[in-house]
Amino acid sequence: MQSKEHWEQVYTTKPETRVSWFQAHARRSVRLIGETGVARDAGIIDVGGGASTLVDDLLDEGYTNITVLDLSETALAAARARLGERARGVSWLAGDITQLELPRHAYDVWHDRAVFHFLTAQPEREAYVRAVVRAVRPGGHVIVATFAEDGPRQCSGLPVVRYSAEALHDEFGAPFTLLRHEREEHHTPAGTVQMFVYCLCRKEAS
Repeated sequence: MQSKEHWEQVYTTKPETRVSWFQAHARRSVRLIGETGVARDAGIIDVGGGASTLVDDLLDEGYTNITVLDLSETALAAARARLGERARGVSWLAGDITQLELPRHAYDVWHDRAVFHFLTAQPEREAYVRAVVRAVRPGGHVIVATFAEDGPRQCSGLPVVRYSAEALHDEFGAPFTLLRHEREEHHTPAGTVQMFVYCLCRKEAS
């Protein structure tokens, strides 16, 4: 896993609106979360959420049980500052998802846009999947977005793993049923285009 120091430097040297993964609104993620059919008080965790605007959009949609997790405390602080008083209604966690032990079966939806593709070592990916298996309740949903096969080979100066929908689902394996997948053409603040693949899976009862 890339170092905490790397991501602290990213968020202290660049405005949150200038990082390549910035979205003014996380419309695709909000739509996919809505398609799961979860209630507005369902447990939702945004892994690698950092300064992402997804939490803003989910609060606007009426979701009330949101956790944002990120390696960078600076990124989380930026999101809290942006939300103001609304930040009090969100749970904020700083840590490495491959090392944290999240509560068992605490979440109905797991969302990750652009963390998993940074896990270039197989043990890191296995630790991530174990975290998902532990934290997501049976019948819950997992939404993971990574660079697609024709996406960038690097991001923020770090190597990444690019995936097809099938290869991404294979990393998670039998406990997860792939319900759908779709591609996204992301336009960065710098004007370049990055291709993402999103997978929506359901965690089956063991």
